[in-house]
Amino acid sequence: MAHKLAHFKSDFRTSQPNTAFKFESQLYIQPSLLPQTTPTVNCRTAGRERNSVCGWRNRRGMAATQAPPTPTRVSNAVAGVAAAAELRTVLITGVSRGLGRALALELAKLGHTVIGCSRSADKLSSLQSELASASENKSNSGKHLILNVDVRSDSSVEELARAVVEKKVIPNIIVNNAGTINRNNKLWEVSAEQFDSVMDTNVKGTANVLRHFIPLMIQKKHGIIVNMSSGWGRSVAAQVAPYCASKWAVEGLTRAVAKELPPGVAVVALNPGVINTVMLESCFGSTAALYPTPESWAPKAATLILHLTVADNGASLTV
Repeated sequence: MAHKLAHFKSDFRTSQPNTAFKFESQLYIQPSLLPQTTPTVNCRTAGRERNSVCGWRNRRGMAATQAPPTPTRVSNAVAGVAAAAELRTVLITGVSRGLGRALALELAKLGHTVIGCSRSADKLSSLQSELASASENKSNSGKHLILNVDVRSDSSVEELARAVVEKKVIPNIIVNNAGTINRNNKLWEVSAEQFDSVMDTNVKGTANVLRHFIPLMIQKKHGIIVNMSSGWGRSVAAQVAPYCASKWAVEGLTRAVAKELPPGVAVVALNPGVINTVMLESCFGSTAALYPTPESWAPKAATLILHLTVADNGASLTV
């Protein structure tokens, strides 16, 4: 069944640049100038577009509860609901804190098996037991796998792939979540080492995971990959140029790889939204507390991710 991908669309307001200034020794970006709307990008079925939270929106922007029935095929919405009902094995990078940790715990709570990895070994010690305690499916609580992996290292990711094959826990879904950001500064004042750290984690780390796990998904003839992007991967702001460049790269990488994948495997770029994490605090200072926590974000994100199907291949979505 062939699906025609919708053209990239964004509701981000980019007609005027974000206004940025120093606030309490941190970069403060006026919240009113942040992206406030969710881009609607997905495949079209029966004259409608599916939005990022798996509802349906017609071409005039009017909300609808479900896609109209199609006599020749099952709608994407129905396929997404069926997919979400299945218990999955989900690989998440960067699970030691923030969005990755919250998403891992939410998925475990729903009964799914989590393979988590991070280079911060000291922060992983408690996560295994937390996942077991959170698991709704107690028979599955001991199957979670937490490993110390540095996604910047191709050999480290290769070892991770080898480990999941040996333990026969090849993921159905991969969430490339590991990421970092530069300290607020003009590009010419960002050190080469810091620039490399952002690129190595956000771009090379994502590519390393794709390199070693896409072949495993191709063998299974099924798999969904979620590459974490950002609002700054579709717009820009001053003093975070390296981060913006890395997330624009993730968007481009995702859309290009989508064209290379065989039937049954899909990749999407996902903007998590503006969430109160340590990373956001490094940019916004104390005003980061005005935004949702990772724990409040995780249920919505998990629902979206679990509803993804191969029809979403190449899409740029937002939680």
